[in-house]
Amino acid sequence: MASLLGRWPVWLSSLLLLLATGLAVAELPIPPLTARVSDLTGTLSSEEKATLEARLEAFEREKGAQIGVLIVATVKPETIEHYALRVVETWQLGRQGVDDGALLLVAKDDRRMRIEVGYGLEGALNDATTKRIISETIIPRFKQGDFYGGLDAGIEAMFTVVAGEPLPAPDAQAGGGPAADDSFENLLFAGFVLIFVVGGLLRAVFGRFLAAGMVALAASVIASFLLSSLLAAAIVGVVAFFVSLVVGIAGVRGGSGGVSWGGGSGRRGGGRSGGFSGGGGGFGGGGASGGW
Repeated sequence: MASLLGRWPVWLSSLLLLLATGLAVAELPIPPLTARVSDLTGTLSSEEKATLEARLEAFEREKGAQIGVLIVATVKPETIEHYALRVVETWQLGRQGVDDGALLLVAKDDRRMRIEVGYGLEGALNDATTKRIISETIIPRFKQGDFYGGLDAGIEAMFTVVAGEPLPAPDAQAGGGPAADDSFENLLFAGFVLIFVVGGLLRAVFGRFLAAGMVALAASVIASFLLSSLLAAAIVGVVAFFVSLVVGIAGVRGGSGGVSWGGGSGRRGGGRSGGFSGGGGGFGGGGASGGW
């Protein structure tokens, strides 16, 4: 007994290590954010999921606020509050600095749900309001087995509340960044084709200067559609003119010698996974939970 007491720090450290290991194992993995609606249970049909996704995307484009839906089977052994906070800290829904994100989390087998609210929406979607949305709008439909109806009605109630919140205007490309990335990527691809392929043909017929002007005009028109900015289109046009002129002077022709194009090497967008991401929003634990 005395020897055990003399070695109590060793026993205590071992016990603490086992407890820490158990807690680490107990934490469920956070699913990657690839869409506004993530259903890991197969509760929603593909049509229902697409409808909710479209509604959330349209609201984000109109208002700027970013709302996500996650359906999991269980969050045990964690509480739904702890798991929801870990999800939003990982996903970072909402715009950085505005913090206008929200998560509607459903743990189906646990019969528990939570609405987690970002800092910027806590004035509108306060604890009392989110509690009322859960208990009066969503839960009654869940009790009837109508999960899609409950989510749809709950989202609509959240829209109504958030719509009255004075938030900064949404960016020209709302939706978490990938749309803007796609526009820039498409512009680069179009510019490459214009300068090295179309430009090569035009230079052979009209000469370097006239061909550069035609390439610049085409690039400006394409940029105006992709970027929705006349200033950006003008800048793109000027850059395209000089690049095309330099390429013409250097004697580069599309598809010959120094520049190769086609053949399938370098597919655009091949490395992108998913079409949605959080905007860097912050959360502090605001919101409410409920069960059915």
